Amino acid sequence: MTLTTHSKSNGAQTLLIDADDTLWENNIYFERAIARFISFLNHHEFSPEQVREVLNDVERECVVKHGYGLHSFSHALVDTFERLSVNPVTPELHSQIMSFAHMVLDHPIEFLPEVPQTLQYLSERNRLILVTKGALEEQSGKIERSGLKEYFAATEIVAEKNAEVYHALVEKHELSRDSTWMIGNSPRSDINPALAAGLHAVFVPHGDTWILEHEEVNAAPASQRLLIVGRFAELREHF
Repeated sequence: MTLTTHSKSNGAQTLLIDADDTLWENNIYFERAIARFISFLNHHEFSPEQVREVLNDVERECVVKHGYGLHSFSHALVDTFERLSVNPVTPELHSQIMSFAHMVLDHPIEFLPEVPQTLQYLSERNRLILVTKGALEEQSGKIERSGLKEYFAATEIVAEKNAEVYHALVEKHELSRDSTWMIGNSPRSDINPALAAGLHAVFVPHGDTWILEHEEVNAAPASQRLLIVGRFAELREHF
């Protein structure tokens, strides 16, 4: 794995910055909803861990069908219940299951440590672009509620994050790959595809990253750089 040195980058950089679980907490709310759902299901043959494995598989299927966000998550909970419960999903049960998904909706924004201060510092020295994936309305709402929009030159809400999307962002914003970094907590969505697109990357691990985002972090190609930091605020030491 290739890491940058601890000296600051030379000159202004373009920083593409992820939102969920990089700037603010997100997955913890889904985890709480899942815990309540598993408790409600109270399966007599499958352990909570086994139920979670089924839910993970169903979520993968729902992402393909419905994309990311609460709509997809709601489908995953209902589909999982239908697969595992001996009881049919009555309107009452359906309403109860949907209530677990709605627990996640419109929760207060809970910033990770020193995020607003760090963004202010970075925005005075670099060009910042927010790059988040998910449902347009949900992600737009979180961005507005966060009050962080002023620090970004642009915001991009995409359906998926892969190398093709990063290539498109480079073209759209006329970015120089030599001075562009993708910063985020997800190896699968933030780090590996950005490196594949010829960008530098900064991995900011989060202890509660969604399991579907787990992946080994790839080594940076010889002409690119990969930096790993313990917390978002450490970016001030590098940019």
